[in-house]
Amino acid sequence: MINKRVASAADAVADVFDGATIMIGGFGEAGSPIELIHALIDQGATNLTVINNNTGSGEVGLAALIKAKRVTKMICSYPRTANSTVFPELYRSGETELELVPQGTLAERIRAGGSGIPAFYTPTAYGTPLGEGKESRNINGRDYLLEYGLTADFALIKGLTADEHGNVIYNKTARNFAPIMAMAGKVTVVQAKSIVSAGKMNPETIITPGIFVQRIVKVSEPAIESTLVASGVTYP
Repeated sequence: MINKRVASAADAVADVFDGATIMIGGFGEAGSPIELIHALIDQGATNLTVINNNTGSGEVGLAALIKAKRVTKMICSYPRTANSTVFPELYRSGETELELVPQGTLAERIRAGGSGIPAFYTPTAYGTPLGEGKESRNINGRDYLLEYGLTADFALIKGLTADEHGNVIYNKTARNFAPIMAMAGKVTVVQAKSIVSAGKMNPETIITPGIFVQRIVKVSEPAIESTLVASGVTYP
């Protein structure tokens, strides 16, 4: 089996290229891989399409990546939350594009992409502005929209513990989008608080099997987004 451990967050994202599509885990701060995102800012890739539940908070993590004008398109469900000020300004100025997707549909599009399902029908958003221009179909008397699966060149996610083969467990709700994003990313990178040797994890507790993970990096003291925002921290 391959030892998938890399030395640093910088090494983990070194080959992210301009124009890449990147899935980033997180539901607010829960599961947000702050260190991987900051390493991506330092790395310099631009013209990125980012898939996430929201657009980050304050000026750290995803919000910092957006502020650095590295993101030309966001695919998300919540483009504006309590502490998100960066993206709304760039969107209104036309510097960043938005594809708004209902949260359940977003999750299913990612799951479908990772499962090799090209498209599916859902009644969500039918008859609303989000359904305009989309193919629809009436099935058993109910109208549905056709939605397409999502995949990405890279998926950046945060785990609690991983082993050298890339098997991952999460801390409670930090699990959110991470397992399905790991399936949908061509290259999945995991930052984990601890990395153990193969065979040390109970297989019954593993959520993401190592087959979906290409790289793992240890971040023993991961940053907490809300703490950084409350302290007025900005990155870089």
